[in-house]
Amino acid sequence: MNKPIIRTEKLTKIYENGYQTVALQDVDLEIPRGSLSCIMGPSGHGKSTLLHLIGGLDRPTSGKVFLDDLDLTAIDANRLAEVRCRRIGFVFQFFNLLPMLTVLENVEIALMLAGVPPKEQHERARELLALVGLEDKHHARPNQLSGGQRQRVAIARSLANDPDILLMDEPSGNLDSKSEQELLRNIENVNQQGKTVVIITHSPTVATVAQRIFYIQDGRLKNE
Repeated sequence: MNKPIIRTEKLTKIYENGYQTVALQDVDLEIPRGSLSCIMGPSGHGKSTLLHLIGGLDRPTSGKVFLDDLDLTAIDANRLAEVRCRRIGFVFQFFNLLPMLTVLENVEIALMLAGVPPKEQHERARELLALVGLEDKHHARPNQLSGGQRQRVAIARSLANDPDILLMDEPSGNLDSKSEQELLRNIENVNQQGKTVVIITHSPTVATVAQRIFYIQDGRLKNE
């Protein structure tokens, strides 16, 4: 098994809202480099909290998150944002595409924000859309696409910074079964390009493509 690219030690997150809510408690997790992993469990039991912590979108109450040998809990907010921008891509349940732009333009903007030189943005956007099977949809707008196609645009956009890791939170949550299958084929393709993929999901179908499955219940990692 490959060396972990993501590792957590005793990861704990407690929210204070007049009373304490323990979202995660003492989670020790290892995600191998180049793997396709799923994190499953009931709603409200800490899956998305875990994804946000390992992606540097939130800070733990205690414990550590390592990206390779870098302790994300020990660096300041500016350095954390830099690491997140350079090494991690995110795909969420809702596509968040810009409706007035074409598919190609949605990806080009992400490339611009990732610092790709202007002369390279157009060709690189075309390559990313080809990777997710949308080479014939460059000039379509989001409202002309199916839900599965829009989610594939979101994946192409998330790869604009050429991240090492792709974190996905319920990417098929709004899709029908046919669109879900199309999405899974594209996720496997991205993983085969060398990307480490971590998916939060309730879907047993999504879990069938995983090389490793982790279960979270009551904020704790279960041994299955």
